[in-house]
Amino acid sequence: LKMYSFMGGGLFCAIVGNILLVVSTATDYWMQYRLSGNYAHQGLWRYCMSNKCYMQTDSIAYWNATRAFMILSGMSCFAGIIAGIMSFSHFSSFERFNRSFVAGIMFFVSTFFVLLGMAIYTGVTINFLGRRFGDWRFSWSYILGWVGMLMTFFAGIFYICAYRMCECRRGTGTR
Repeated sequence: LKMYSFMGGGLFCAIVGNILLVVSTATDYWMQYRLSGNYAHQGLWRYCMSNKCYMQTDSIAYWNATRAFMILSGMSCFAGIIAGIMSFSHFSSFERFNRSFVAGIMFFVSTFFVLLGMAIYTGVTINFLGRRFGDWRFSWSYILGWVGMLMTFFAGIFYICAYRMCECRRGTGTR
């Protein structure tokens, strides 16, 4: 029963984390700044000034890297959710294939991708854009990315704990 509690908690964290990652990646509020007296904001795909939004057409390496890592994190988190849902069923054609372990690893992979994307964006923003714009700040889309990273990390912890409980139970059951 405890194992299912860990899996349920992990699944909850993963679903919330995946939603946060998708919203963070898709929205336009990673950074807000003042440009020529007007407030502007930008995301990974668009920037908005004077209530009009424009596509980011420049192929800048750090945006492309951040986009790629955020998309990869969402995809690996979704794969972990599928494995996590499947781990509730006991029918397995592979005895050595533990779905709880796979789900936990996928959530850690997702966490790693988010960490890479957020670190790249943070480093470039602080070192380059922060000097270019005097009055700027990170905004809510950016913060959702960090919270999504924490949620996928805790999902991984919960699923690895569930896996360890399953392994302990299996080890004591065979004696």
